[in-house]
Amino acid sequence: MLSVLIVNPRASRVTEPLVDELARILLVDEVLRTERAGHASELARSLDGADRIFVFSGDGGFNEVLNGAPAGAALGFLPGGGTSVLPRALGLPREPLEAAARLAQGRTRRITVGRANGRRFGFSAGLGLDAELVRRMDARGRDASGKRPGDALFAWTALQALTAHRARFEPALEIAGHGNAAFALVANSDPYSYAGAIPLRLPRGARFEAGLDLLAPRAFGPSDLPGAVRYLLTGRTRIPLITLRDQDRIELRCFAPMPLQVDGEDLGDVTKVVLEAERDVVDVLV
Repeated sequence: MLSVLIVNPRASRVTEPLVDELARILLVDEVLRTERAGHASELARSLDGADRIFVFSGDGGFNEVLNGAPAGAALGFLPGGGTSVLPRALGLPREPLEAAARLAQGRTRRITVGRANGRRFGFSAGLGLDAELVRRMDARGRDASGKRPGDALFAWTALQALTAHRARFEPALEIAGHGNAAFALVANSDPYSYAGAIPLRLPRGARFEAGLDLLAPRAFGPSDLPGAVRYLLTGRTRIPLITLRDQDRIELRCFAPMPLQVDGEDLGDVTKVVLEAERDVVDVLV
């Protein structure tokens, strides 16, 4: 059984001593380190014949491996980023060593993954507001050690994004067959993301074993902020929403170019997004 560990040395929580300990726990045959954006996909594509591919990185590295891994390889995601949504949503511990001990037991789970204009994603895709937030965070860059900003700066950046729009979002896209919306959040898991230790359940009820779920406000203004908080806390709100459950295909058409993100990765501005569910296609170690 061939096992390989792909590491992003620039991820927030990655250190060489941790890499060595993870390799020991997981009994990997080889450790590969990424050197640039997109390199994790290239490395994964070169591993035809590997039985297990472990990834120690943040969500960007996880996404790259999802898009490059050969069919038949079981994937294990170790939380090396500041948020690391995917392994947490799969129920793994936040600490890399604890997660490795779980993955070393060899239990697998077959999951659905999404596609946005052909690009795979593990847990989320967003068009509009949250993609803009991803772009704003990317613009802040990394510190001298190569690490990304933490949760406090993320919260401040989110506040700046809302302020820039005066917390007002008019209809900006059409969801084919369902009407217009201000922005769209598409989930392959619940939670959609995390703010520190707090899960952001947008939308609620999405499952790795099902199709895609969508949550999209038809419009959003300053008076809707309390309703947004209420939804985050309870799953209930009076904000007019479009919600779709367990979908195989969702088409979004923008009135003007809008930012698109998948798994926290900025895919640029688009005028159309085709979202598709690839059901029961990837084995993940849990």
